[in-house]
Amino acid sequence: MNRARPIGIVGVSAAGAALCYSTICAEGAAILGPHDHPTVMMHTHPLARYMRLIEEDRWPEAGDLLLSSAEILVGAGAEILVCPDNTLHQAFRMVAPRSPLPWLHIAEVVAAQAAARGFRRPGLLGTRWLVQSDVYPAHYVRPDAVEREEINRIIMDELVCGTFKPEALAFHQKVISRMKAAGCDAVVLGCTEIPLLVDDSTSPLPTLDSTRLLARAALRRAVGGGGH
Repeated sequence: MNRARPIGIVGVSAAGAALCYSTICAEGAAILGPHDHPTVMMHTHPLARYMRLIEEDRWPEAGDLLLSSAEILVGAGAEILVCPDNTLHQAFRMVAPRSPLPWLHIAEVVAAQAAARGFRRPGLLGTRWLVQSDVYPAHYVRPDAVEREEINRIIMDELVCGTFKPEALAFHQKVISRMKAAGCDAVVLGCTEIPLLVDDSTSPLPTLDSTRLLARAALRRAVGGGGH
């Protein structure tokens, strides 16, 4: 009998939340048996509501939105909470003390995997709000100002809308190649949609896929194997 704890996904952007969900379901079968996985529930407010708050630097209110989703999920039976959105983790410290349950922190999950694989100087890709924040450690190498704006445009105008262009992949590869030349030994795919565009087969550096790593951490916790 499946005794895995139910997982609640606080969604922000659709493609990233869907990838987190599908990873939990697909990889749950390897642990629990064919077609089996923990119960998964998801709640998400419209991305437009979050974007208005992000663009106006109103992080406490963005945190309130995350918390309202968490409360709905816990009310529906969730016992584990995750948010597959790196940018919104800027509101995490405002959410955690008031949350009805602890959350798995996406950057902590990624950092644990980086340490386990022996990476010492990761590069970081993500929205301009993320790479300018302290969600990830300061020693993670960031894109330069021009790269940040183009990656942000690709994420917000294309990836979150489910559009994946060869030109977008080529630009990410160019940035990752520069990071490699600067001494990076891995790259964090720190937007939950980037893994749908870039993976180990197309990246000049080994990748740390924040979306799937978070999903796997939630899955391990759900079946009793710890958080990271």
